[in-house]
Amino acid sequence: MTTPIDADTGHEPVLLDEAMAFLAPAAGGVYCDATVGLGGHAVSILQRSSPGGRLVGIDRDKEALARARTRLADFGDRARLVHARFGSIRAVLESLAALPIDGCLVDLGVSSLQLDHSERGFSFRHGGPLDMRMDQSQGEPVGDFLRRADAGEIESILRDLGEERFARKIAAAIVALRGREDLSTTSALAALVARVVPSRERNKDPATRTFQALRIAINDELGEIERFLAEIPACLCPGGRLVVISFHSIEDRIVKRRFRALASGEAGGGPCLRVLTKHVVVAGDEERKRNPRSRSAKLRAAERLPS
Repeated sequence: MTTPIDADTGHEPVLLDEAMAFLAPAAGGVYCDATVGLGGHAVSILQRSSPGGRLVGIDRDKEALARARTRLADFGDRARLVHARFGSIRAVLESLAALPIDGCLVDLGVSSLQLDHSERGFSFRHGGPLDMRMDQSQGEPVGDFLRRADAGEIESILRDLGEERFARKIAAAIVALRGREDLSTTSALAALVARVVPSRERNKDPATRTFQALRIAINDELGEIERFLAEIPACLCPGGRLVVISFHSIEDRIVKRRFRALASGEAGGGPCLRVLTKHVVVAGDEERKRNPRSRSAKLRAAERLPS
């Protein structure tokens, strides 16, 4: 049996038991892992929907998709993987004649593959080019953005997406130094932030919020969530389940509000979802100790109402 833990990276899918309990994969069902990543959640979905269950896996990261394809090879044509943004889920499923689906899971976190490979430029812990694009075949690297953006634009990103108290100081320092210092690497940006930030949060690197904000902005992550949540109700069959795992308070607020609007009918067209999670679901003590990545994970789930 294929294990959900990736053998090469040690990556463990967060809130796996909780996600499967809400998704409730059943034999012969059709499911979508809209951010398939390294395939950990997908493995469990395919195992639980055996023998005839099918899964469509979507990811914008070609490298992660290649790893998932190898990992899910034993499931044969039960797993179909597509290089795309999860915000385009409806178009992807339509192209595969896979609508409607019985359930969908989306994990909004950054994968270990992205964080641990220095050449991807996601982490201040590993020196590398300041990139952060989830899909390196398109878009603008963070380093290029910082070379052209004005202080106001940088400040608003750090403040609004990173909730960084010292956004103005950091933005001003970036603009002042970019003509005299090379800010094209993760190490250089992390060092700049460390010099500028006057205080420290306990157990948190001063560059954490800056890197997080720039990553969210360069990948339009909040826009993707909004587009996904607008598309997914029409993709689910009556009784179909949706599970969303987020890692950022802003993401969780978007999901919470959208679920509420879809459940109440405020989104238009009448109520179409029933919220299954009265309160946000978080990892238990054992998982938090075993898998530090799970500490900030928040899960919400909903079910499609009959039309």
